Amino acid sequence: MTTSGEPVVRTRKGAVRGIAREGSTAFLGIPYAQAPVGALRFAAPVPPEPWEGVRDATTHGPTPQRGDAGTTLIPEPSVPGEATLNVNVFTPAADPDAGLPVLVYLHGGGYVSGSPASPWYDGAAFARDGVVTVTLSYRLGFDGFGVIEDAPGNRAVRDWLAALRWVQDEIHAFGGDPAKVTLAGQSAGGGAVLTLLSMPAARGLFRAALAISPALTDIGSERAAAITRRLAAAAGVPATREGFATVPEERLFALQEKAGQPETGGRLGILTSLLNEGLPWGPVIDGDIVPEPVLQALARGEGSDVPLVLGTTDDEFTMATDRARGVLGFLPVEIVLATLGLRGARQRAYLRANRAQRRKGNAAVLGRYATDLVFRADIPRVAAARGTSPTWVYRFGWVSPVIGWACHCLDVPFWFDCLDAPGVAAIAGDAPPRGLADALHSSAVALVRDGAPGWEAWSQRPGTTRVFGGPPSEPDVLHDGYASVMALH
Repeated sequence: MTTSGEPVVRTRKGAVRGIAREGSTAFLGIPYAQAPVGALRFAAPVPPEPWEGVRDATTHGPTPQRGDAGTTLIPEPSVPGEATLNVNVFTPAADPDAGLPVLVYLHGGGYVSGSPASPWYDGAAFARDGVVTVTLSYRLGFDGFGVIEDAPGNRAVRDWLAALRWVQDEIHAFGGDPAKVTLAGQSAGGGAVLTLLSMPAARGLFRAALAISPALTDIGSERAAAITRRLAAAAGVPATREGFATVPEERLFALQEKAGQPETGGRLGILTSLLNEGLPWGPVIDGDIVPEPVLQALARGEGSDVPLVLGTTDDEFTMATDRARGVLGFLPVEIVLATLGLRGARQRAYLRANRAQRRKGNAAVLGRYATDLVFRADIPRVAAARGTSPTWVYRFGWVSPVIGWACHCLDVPFWFDCLDAPGVAAIAGDAPPRGLADALHSSAVALVRDGAPGWEAWSQRPGTTRVFGGPPSEPDVLHDGYASVMALH
């Protein structure tokens, strides 16, 4: 409904006033849980209190991310404030009778940064195509994932669930159909999608899933507890809820990076740990809300009724090794790979499968290896674990004219069809291909609307991979699209 020309929607907790835009309406910073401060800081999310009158929802709410976001390729501003658990809704029709499909999006950031306030996550293009978009915030780093014996575990995972339940309860008022929810996310957000897909607690909260460059963690409880002990020691407090509550979150954020690193091995040890153990912060296998590793749960049949699309860019991390091209050119790539843990017959098989990368130089090989370990190798593993469950796989191969690789985050503005958004030119150049955005975005819309993205499923023919932005000489669909990572399995 509208009041004096302003769009107003009544939720179960109270009315909210949004922003009318050409072709859509935005409602920003709506709380799905109370502010996680004071006694609620290390608690499970608590539903918000009702409010009187009409709540302003015309600016982004506070974000769990604090201060400068660092070197992220996606512009993700931090917004100060305490009420950090909120959602943004972008809708083409704030009409309870519209019954539109819904996309719920989880941002990335390695589970320690990221913000739903990014202009790249604006749902205007999805609204144009008849889709309601919801973006959400969740607790980050130790506050979200740290193991504390006398506090609920996986608090950020509980935030995801609370936001998805908010969608089930409230999205009807914004024109969405709660029975037509697709869950999507990129990087850590993509890993979150797969975690939720594998969890009994998330059953029925979404009907389809899109995992973009998913970063799986599956952190073991012992590793998580060890990181907690190191963080407590660095902060000078007992490793208890009471002890950590005395430390401002900004200080814990400053200490948590080092606490998550191995105590020995220097920079090489940090790199080896990241490649072989994964991120230090993220969903923890606690036997409770996250009862088992993702692949194990999927192989057991969890989430088997949910259509899934997943994939990566071709060279997520090669831009990092490319900066050290000169030094790496003097080192035998075999020795470097052996130092990172790839040896013997597996190394030889991997190098044979990546001859094209080897012709580009050591930086290309090592960047692809890092990309494969953290991202690409899990794609065929997840697809195989799902068996005959509806699963589609893609690769994003378009090379940035700015960075020189099909790098991490490059595909996000193509999925959202927001090539004119601030910051896109810095990663994709001044003239990114509109046709490529049409292809990715229309595939996402098809998944949200129809439950299928529009190409042959991996689950029907294993290996089948849709290639977006590949070389003109290659077909758009390959039947061995992830063959180069199989030596790592």
